[in-house]
Amino acid sequence: MTTRRGDLFDPACPTRRLLDRIGTKWVSMVVKLLAEADPEEIRFAELQRRMPGVSQKMLSTTLRQLTRDGLVGRRVEPTVPPKVYYSLTDLGLSLEVPLSALRAWAEEHMALIGESATSP
Repeated sequence: MTTRRGDLFDPACPTRRLLDRIGTKWVSMVVKLLAEADPEEIRFAELQRRMPGVSQKMLSTTLRQLTRDGLVGRRVEPTVPPKVYYSLTDLGLSLEVPLSALRAWAEEHMALIGESATSP
């Protein structure tokens, strides 16, 4: 099976929608936390605790999207209440390298960008 590459400059290309979905701060945080997880799974409440500022709704939406896109796996233990665990799939793990580079670049250059944004 041949996989067709996307073309970011084609307005109809789904690459644009994909970049919109994976390019958020919340996705970057979730991927980082799950990539560093030991053990390999993390429960929802632990993710929320380690992501200051994220609302329950935003984290839930982010995890649902990542799961739907095949980047995050979801496992439910049938307890009362159910325990839900999240982990990165192989595809999700492959996203950590480029997101890590982007996070590092942002952290290194945030002061310069901030200075540029405030100068006339």
